[in-house]
Amino acid sequence: MKQVPAFFCQGVTIMKLISWNVNGLRACLAKGFIDYFKQAEADIFCIQETKLQEGQVQLDLGEEYRQFWNYALQKGYSGTAVFSRIEPLSVRYGLEEETEPEGRIITLEYDSFYLVNVYTPNARRDLSRLEFRLEWEERFRSYLLQLDAHKPVVVCGDLNVAHQEIDLKNAKSNRGNSGFTPQERDKMTRLLDSGFTDTFRHLYPERADAYTWWSNMPKVRERNVGWRIDYFLVSSKLIPCLVDAQIDAAVLGSDHCPVVLEIAYQPKSSVLPVST
Repeated sequence: MKQVPAFFCQGVTIMKLISWNVNGLRACLAKGFIDYFKQAEADIFCIQETKLQEGQVQLDLGEEYRQFWNYALQKGYSGTAVFSRIEPLSVRYGLEEETEPEGRIITLEYDSFYLVNVYTPNARRDLSRLEFRLEWEERFRSYLLQLDAHKPVVVCGDLNVAHQEIDLKNAKSNRGNSGFTPQERDKMTRLLDSGFTDTFRHLYPERADAYTWWSNMPKVRERNVGWRIDYFLVSSKLIPCLVDAQIDAAVLGSDHCPVVLEIAYQPKSSVLPVST
């Protein structure tokens, strides 16, 4: 962790968090994942859509990182992981105590906040899973509110929705499409209205052409015809702690790019050894 500017109280550091939908970790490893991971030097690094089963990949990330994996039962599908320099107090897989067969959620409890890494279900192109998606959103919001009642929450991941028209290139032609239906957008609005903040949009309310996902169709990414569907959300009580939120759009290796959050943090629990 690097030292924060002088306007933060003594003893507080900047914690760097990264979230990336890698769209298949084995493929991403062949496209420079480790190089980016080492260069980024995140304190907490979250990934979604690992598409792995246990034992298929052995990652050597260094002794300073603990690894936490949530695998989907279905092979080559979904899955999440968190790599953390900070020792968590507890780790939970899925919503509350239920089993979570698609491996979509990992919650790490730290001394002063919860981290929730999530890969939100896609409604599918034909919207055949929209009803499931909307029901899942309600359970997820309820879960976050339960956590927030105890300590602040940092949520990251692929939320599979462009919230506002500024969050995708072609809003008019995509109205009603998966990821930009009124129902999905309303669920995001309701979540934010429940006491959570979209960190990037809070810090950069007018920044357009800032996207995190691009179709694999030819020249789409080169022309930056994208969607912003990967987020860091925080409990609104953490707004004074925000330092910066960025999108690493130049990083390849997936059809998504990494998103970055820097937040002021005063550690109390044990921290794993960090190279300097």
